[in-house]
Order: sequence, then structure tokens, then C-alpha cells
Amino acid sequence: MYDVAIIGAGINGCACAYELTKEGKRVALFDKEGVASGGSGAAGAFISPKFSKSGELKELLHTAFKYSMNYYEKEFPQLLTKSKLLHIAKDEADDEILRVYKAHTDLELFDTPANERESLVINAGLVSAKALCNAMAKSAKNIKEEVSSLEYDNGVWIINESYTAKEVILATGAYKQILAEPYIQLRGIWGHRIDVETTTRNANSIHQEVSISPSKEGQLAIGATHNVHYHPDTSTEVYDVEEGREELLEKASRSIKLENVKVLKDYTGLRSGSFDYLPLIGSLVLSSETLENKNIHFQTKKPNFDEYTYYPSLSIINGSGGYGFVLAPYLAKILTENIFLAKEIPKGLQPARFFARWAKKF
Repeated sequence: MYDVAIIGAGINGCACAYELTKEGKRVALFDKEGVASGGSGAAGAFISPKFSKSGELKELLHTAFKYSMNYYEKEFPQLLTKSKLLHIAKDEADDEILRVYKAHTDLELFDTPANERESLVINAGLVSAKALCNAMAKSAKNIKEEVSSLEYDNGVWIINESYTAKEVILATGAYKQILAEPYIQLRGIWGHRIDVETTTRNANSIHQEVSISPSKEGQLAIGATHNVHYHPDTSTEVYDVEEGREELLEKASRSIKLENVKVLKDYTGLRSGSFDYLPLIGSLVLSSETLENKNIHFQTKKPNFDEYTYYPSLSIINGSGGYGFVLAPYLAKILTENIFLAKEIPKGLQPARFFARWAKKF
């Protein structure tokens, strides 16, 4: 029997596996295609904050950015490339956002090159996406198998009628949900990254229309979470890789002049975002039983999450969008401390917030 079974081996699942195995837990990590086979393996894995005026997501990502930079430097220094990040506004509205951001941030700001648009430079970095996920998953039992059945019986979770675990963490991203609760609706966001060879030398990471890595041995990576309409499970047409390449290169050209470009490799995959843009971490509400509770008033503006019925010993970590590698270490810490130390997760991140909104219809 495993202490924890994690279903989904993207950056969220792998970060949880690393956090748990470090604490001596016996962990099984399930994924039908293997570690970092989806959106996480296709990510540029840039570590940066969210450049906005205010809001809960901005504050969360600010904290996670600081935490993750320290975390990667301590735990996986060989997979972290520290570099300056040049962030350039996309339009006039973005100019104003950056001006407000720069006026209030506690991050160290550096001199910026001349640009038509507002810009800033900070210390940031990027990680090697697939190598990092593999390193995090190394101490777990990696099981390359699709999870088709998940049942709770006599205090134990049974996975595919063959494996048992005391706890389960669902980290399945925007792909098919194992427990199809109707209030959990995630946005699938298609990501595309290309590695290119170019005679252009780029000293720093650049973010504007797309993200561009610093040059390394004559190569750089260009990536974006850029297509909210394509989903590999539901789209009627196959994703046009050539068209995606052209879009990435055209958008990159707005930030830097690329010369003698040769595309070396494409990486594509689906990333998962939530409809309020905040991630989901914590226990999953069992909607059918909760709705049957006649003592709960679902129309209230201030729901009491403690009144709800939850799946036993089961949690979810999902909905990080394009910030997976920024958020994952921080969220994995919050989730594992919640499971084993009963530390409370902020209400604004709990999946129960979506149930509370959905249940008002009944």
C-alpha cells in the first residue's frame, strides 16, 4: 500500500511527489503517457511574477515567484538558469499596468533598454521543464498507466483494482477528470514552444507577446500559452504545427530581431486554467451528498465550506494556467501541509468555492 497516489505527472503532480517523498512518504505517481508528457513538458518554464496592478492572483504569484526561485536554487540548481527578465508592455493599456506595477513592487528593478512601450527588468530565471519533472518524480514509484477506476473502500483508495493508497491527489490538468464533479470546470489552453537555432544573441529572457529564452549554444526557446480554442480531445481538426510556428516567430519578431532562424524542435501540450484564473488546491466536495443536506442554505453570499461533505482522503491540485512552474512548488507545499499537518488552505484557492457558486442554482 502507498501512503499517497498522485494521478497526473505534470509539474503539479511531480512537485507533490517530491515534497512527499522528501518527507519519507511512499508515493505512486500515475500517468498514462509518463512524466511531463503533456503541457508541462511543452512549457518554456519561465519563472516570473504576474505584472498587473493588483488582485489576489497577482499577490499569489508574487509570493510563489519568490518562493520558487529560492526553491529551485536550493533543490535543483543544475536545472535553473538565472537571468534578467525584460518584460515589455503589449499596448497602451499594458503601459499603464506596468507603470503602476513598477511604482509599487518590492522587487529590485534594473535599467531598461529603450523601447516604444513601457518595460521593466528584474532578476528571474527559467528551468529545464522535462528534466525538472523527472528529477522531482525520481523517488516516487512511476506507473505509466491510465487510471480508469478509483474507488474508496474500508478506509483505502483502490486504483485500477490493483493498487491501494491511503491518500489520493488528483493532478490531471485539463484532460479527462477521474471524478467528474459537475462544478469543476477547467479551461484547456493549448501551449506551443519551439527551440530554434539563430545567429541572434539574446542575453536575457524577454516577455511580450511570447516568451523568449536567453541564448544557449546558439539556440533559444520561444513559447506561449496561446490557443484557448484547440483541445486534442474535442477539436475536429489536428493542430497545425506549421501555423503555430509561424505565429510564434512573428510574435517574437515584435520583441527581438531574429536572424538566420532554423526551427529545431516543437513541443506542444494542453495546460489547465480555471475560470476565475486562480488555481484549485484542497479537498474535493462530494456534490451529490452535499446537495442532499437540507440544513445548508446554498443561496448565502458567505458560504460555510465546513458544512459541505468531501471525498475522504482525496485532494486536487489544478488550474495553474501558464504559471505552472512558478506555482507548483509553493502549491505543493501548501497542499501537503494541509493533508498531513491540517494547515488551512485559503478559501480563495479551495475547489469548494466553485461548488458554492454552482450550488446556488439548486
